[in-house]
Amino acid sequence: MSNFASDNVTGISPAIMAALEQANSGSEMPYGEDTVTRRLTAQVSELFERDCAVFPVATGSAANSLALASLVPRYGAVYCHREAHINVDECGGPEFFTGGAKLVVLDGPAAKIDAAAVEAAIDGAGDVHRVQPAAISITQASELGAVYRPDEVAALAAVAQRHGLAFHMDGARFANALASLGCRPAEITWRAGIDVLTLGATKNGAMAAEAVIFFSPDKAGDFEYLRKRGGHLFSKMRFVSAQLEAYLTEDHWLDNARHANAQAARLAEGLGALPGIRLQAPVQANELFLALPDPVIKGLEARGFEFYSWGASGAQQIRLVAAFNTRPEDVEAFIAAAAELTGATAARESA
Repeated sequence: MSNFASDNVTGISPAIMAALEQANSGSEMPYGEDTVTRRLTAQVSELFERDCAVFPVATGSAANSLALASLVPRYGAVYCHREAHINVDECGGPEFFTGGAKLVVLDGPAAKIDAAAVEAAIDGAGDVHRVQPAAISITQASELGAVYRPDEVAALAAVAQRHGLAFHMDGARFANALASLGCRPAEITWRAGIDVLTLGATKNGAMAAEAVIFFSPDKAGDFEYLRKRGGHLFSKMRFVSAQLEAYLTEDHWLDNARHANAQAARLAEGLGALPGIRLQAPVQANELFLALPDPVIKGLEARGFEFYSWGASGAQQIRLVAAFNTRPEDVEAFIAAAAELTGATAARESA
């Protein structure tokens, strides 16, 4: 059975599993006072070419919600795309942890927002009857697998600076975006104007490891208290930090992401050439969104392939996600099965 439903269906990368085993010896001080977490902070600072404040947590929802809680007041507005994970998939977590800040959702192609859309949406500054503009949040790569270029991020940052807004990047698939862009981590984050990055590792080979990274440590403010109150200050923090350290060592995160991206590109190439199948968004990272005939979807499911239906209820759309350990032979098997099924469907329709 080949599972293309998500990059969350995978196991743990061997390098990260080995790091966990190595961390599982001796004693270390708790609550982030261990040597592994200290090394991680230095490693992240070197990688991003700037002194950073680094806070490991276990889930992306916690990372995003706590990061936003540190950035915006309870009466604040956070501008994000309508399809943003913080709006659709976190069960009101950002609103809960911020104490009621409002997510102001915007539209844009490929689940990306742009500077003009944010500028047009900002309203009510100083009006006591309205939520106050407080932050911009973007997802890198977006929920439709598109990547923000450095110039696009910088244009949004200019809007944020002009209106005194914080700028947050949800980097659940940051490695996939970075591998696609081929730039340095700093170029797409703080140099482009990002204040806080939630760096994901779980989707790309970790067991349960994310990090909230403040590019100006003095702006971390009360985050350590928010993390504790939110239940993500782990007593044995070294086991979260060990995953992240191994993830970032010797480009392991980028190697994993490059493999996932390459498998997604091969799926796009093979499936996009078949009759009746249409790509719904650019394939720039490790996700594909496809429209295809319902008999083909049912036929693929009957052959044991797993994936999610996508879009409006009843729409003939699916999402495929490639992962760090997706096997090329499974990709080719999926393409071959789709080719056979589309051919049979086309023959029936022409008969």
